Amino acid sequence: MILSLLKRSTSTVRFHSTMAPIGVKVAANDFLDFVNASPTPFHAVKSVKERLTKVGFKEIKEKDSWASTISPGGKYFLTRNASTVVAFAVGKRWKPGNPIAMIGAHTDSPTLRIKPVSKKQGDGFLQVGVETYGGGLWHTWFDRDLGVAGRVMVRGRDGIVGQKLVKIDKPIFRIPTLAVHLDRQETFSFNKETQLFPIVGLIAAELKRQDEKKGPSSPKDEEMAESKPFTPLKALTTRHHPHIVELVAADAGVSPDDVVDFELVLFDTQKAVIGGLTDEFIFSARLDNLNQTYCATMGLINSVESSSSLDDETSIRLIACFDHEEIGSMTAQGAFSVMLPAIIRRLSVLNPSGFAEEGSEQSYVHASDPESSTAYEQTLSSSFLLSADMAHSVNPNYAGKYESDHRPEMNQGPVIKINANARYATNSPGIVLLQEVARKAAKMIESDPEGVPLQLFVVRNDSSCGSTIGPMLSAHLGARTLDLGNPQLSMHSCRETGGADDVHHAIRLFTSFFQHYSALEKTILVD
Repeated sequence: MILSLLKRSTSTVRFHSTMAPIGVKVAANDFLDFVNASPTPFHAVKSVKERLTKVGFKEIKEKDSWASTISPGGKYFLTRNASTVVAFAVGKRWKPGNPIAMIGAHTDSPTLRIKPVSKKQGDGFLQVGVETYGGGLWHTWFDRDLGVAGRVMVRGRDGIVGQKLVKIDKPIFRIPTLAVHLDRQETFSFNKETQLFPIVGLIAAELKRQDEKKGPSSPKDEEMAESKPFTPLKALTTRHHPHIVELVAADAGVSPDDVVDFELVLFDTQKAVIGGLTDEFIFSARLDNLNQTYCATMGLINSVESSSSLDDETSIRLIACFDHEEIGSMTAQGAFSVMLPAIIRRLSVLNPSGFAEEGSEQSYVHASDPESSTAYEQTLSSSFLLSADMAHSVNPNYAGKYESDHRPEMNQGPVIKINANARYATNSPGIVLLQEVARKAAKMIESDPEGVPLQLFVVRNDSSCGSTIGPMLSAHLGARTLDLGNPQLSMHSCRETGGADDVHHAIRLFTSFFQHYSALEKTILVD
């Protein structure tokens, strides 16, 4: 899909030599649409699903049998908790025990989540209690125009409770800083429990609104209030400001009385944009890690764009975008769950030698021969995972914080992340493989260089090192793994900075990985 956009965008345009071609910027601009539509993991998964569905991927369910559903050359996706998504395309020459080419990313970012009981007020202000999610740079959330988004659980007329996504772009919340005249701190510090409360309105204005809404009461109204059914928890409008519940219900298209519960977070309402003198930057929230979630999705889509792309494919091409990486991944929908191993186990034994007829199509059946008993282990031993999570660009104002020979630059390609203490899962065979993948990357537009440039990164010995889903998944699966990501500044800030051209670089790299892994896997030997 994006490949065709890139080709069309460069057919009639001439470029200035100091600027990246406009075709490269197509990917960056499409990413802006993706990240602007995705303030929460729920919305990110919805955005991924929409892109996959447009190009023929079919939704399947974990709870169903796949034996009569998955077909050679088929494209599928499934979700868990609506915040984790796994998508895959099956090669037409797949057989039990063959490898899977995988890219892993995550859909969550540090944010402020509304507490279960959030209704607060003080000194004439309405305030909202929030809980910090992940390791954010929380000072960057002060004095920002914040909206609210998330998942609302709604009871329908049939009594069935289902979810609806809400996204209120209106700036409702704001966390005010203290004026410098009242506290001349050289270093801005604050208490996260007592001084990180957003203001949402004035008590006087809310009382007036309630009075105007309520009107004169009657004995019947009082009788109805007294006859309300028992609820184990206090009503939402008691735990939260009623006006917020009403706004959320309206955005979901339901009555406030139908809202049973919700999971809501705050987000910066300022849109992601292309910036810099020559449009070289992306200024955006949630680059970590929606940038790599987007690039992985588009890499998979591009790799199967041709109708014959899976004809000679012996492997499965798979992306897994997990929730909860920012808080350790130890959840049912996190990378350390059994979700991905369970999916791989189910795929590893799909047997093309015993096709089951289903209408006019052929589907896999589960293999029953003795060899299939080790298919899962065989698949894992020959598979490869790219753990795609954003990397650090060198910050010119803090150059001393970086190892002198490992200073990644923006728009110079994805960064391979290495750590001797296994905070990243990269090793030398993986680096060899990725170089070959980068070398074989096809041109998407005429101005593309031969191959995709790569960079290397290690932290200083006197600095702490972050981690990713790479080490935990490599330990969990036993599959070969490499950590990489596009370089960015201000990681975990409310507003981050990345390279506009690096979106294009990463998509080309991931597309090449899916297209060439089956052949390359046989050429790099260790065990």
